[in-house]
Amino acid sequence: MQSQQPRIIPIYTSKGDAGAYLIFPYLFNIQGEWIGWVTRDRLVYSVLGYYVGYLSTDPRILRHESAEDKPRMTPPPLPEKIKGPPTVPLAPMMSDLPIGIIDVLQDDQARLHTSDHGELMQDMD
Repeated sequence: MQSQQPRIIPIYTSKGDAGAYLIFPYLFNIQGEWIGWVTRDRLVYSVLGYYVGYLSTDPRILRHESAEDKPRMTPPPLPEKIKGPPTVPLAPMMSDLPIGIIDVLQDDQARLHTSDHGELMQDMD
């Protein structure tokens, strides 16, 4: 009996590029490194537990420009690095974003960094 492979869901940018992968609840960058996670109610958090935005149905990671930060969450256990799929389906037709909503993977990627990059950022503070 073969074990079932986890379902890899590509997360797109508004330009239609694959910007991340979701293996619920973990988010990975294109290189397969952990960059965050998604809650059951589709809220997105960084590897350090900071609120990033929300997962839309497109699927994109969006954020209100004026979003207030939510309380910091405890991250789940560190996942292993993944190997992304060799090909990704074309992005669905993306609706235009309303004024005041930004695409995190396209316009604010620094919110979703790897765990080692986050540690370096804390050292710089």
